Amino acid sequence: MLELDAYRGELVRHCYRMLGSYAEAEDAAQQTLVRAWRNAGQFEGRSSLRSWVYRIAINVCLDALASGGRRALPMDLSGPSDGAAPPGAPSDGALWIGPLPGDDPAASVMTGESVRLAFVAALQHLPPKQRATLLLRDVLGFSAREVADLHGCTLASANSALQRARSTLADRRDGADELGLPAPGGTQQVLAERYAAAFSRYDMEELGLLLHVDATLSLPPYAKWMRGMADIKSWLTGPAVGCRGSRLIPTVANSSPAFGQYRPRTDGTGYEPWALQVLEFSGDRIASITAFRDTALLFPQFGLPGHLSAEACPGVPT
Repeated sequence: MLELDAYRGELVRHCYRMLGSYAEAEDAAQQTLVRAWRNAGQFEGRSSLRSWVYRIAINVCLDALASGGRRALPMDLSGPSDGAAPPGAPSDGALWIGPLPGDDPAASVMTGESVRLAFVAALQHLPPKQRATLLLRDVLGFSAREVADLHGCTLASANSALQRARSTLADRRDGADELGLPAPGGTQQVLAERYAAAFSRYDMEELGLLLHVDATLSLPPYAKWMRGMADIKSWLTGPAVGCRGSRLIPTVANSSPAFGQYRPRTDGTGYEPWALQVLEFSGDRIASITAFRDTALLFPQFGLPGHLSAEACPGVPT
């Protein structure tokens, strides 16, 4: 059973889509592999090893979801707000969806939008078993019979759960005004590089050319989020004006371009971690910016440095 560890990467991605948290997904994947090792003698070969491992993973995730609430992004909890207004206090009571470090962009092409933040957020509106059914069928490519066997239900029941899940997801996308298909990988990279340069220069005119007319900016763990360049500009030139002169170090999150943002320290001694910005795209425009503020947790996960000195000045120049 040495080949079990070969499933670790895809199990983490599957558990992340189920749970909305990278740390919880890593724990769930590890629990899955430990249970599989301990029960290897019970594998009789009547199904594929992959199906057997995923049966364990589903049970681990369902157990985790039974004891917790639904994870969300700010736009799942309230309407957009005025960009000129301060964010208020962090919403400590909310369970936030977190970013997924890295993930191979080429693998993302194979699975479509399977780890995009918007997709993961929409999944959280499905009951756990429907969520698992949709992922198994539409993302992982399991057959209807395999899914029925994994859930221990009839084929008709599995197909019904899939149809209900697809319908709910379609309604969520319509309600959220989905902006269309994401840009190809090469276009995304060009847009991301232009965005980083414009943000570092604090060039609002250039940012306006790069952002979709209905682009959003959200700021977990704050419930505040904005829609449209007017409010995003009001935010950047108002409450967030201290971000002027930031340095951005590129990384990858949820198979999308992302940046570790370092804001200038007020004493002029360098730059301090400020946010992990994750970009999502629609056509040839940036559709959303999610600026995760928990840098103490996220920057080590993404291999980003704890600070930038004034002398080193890596990242995108001003």
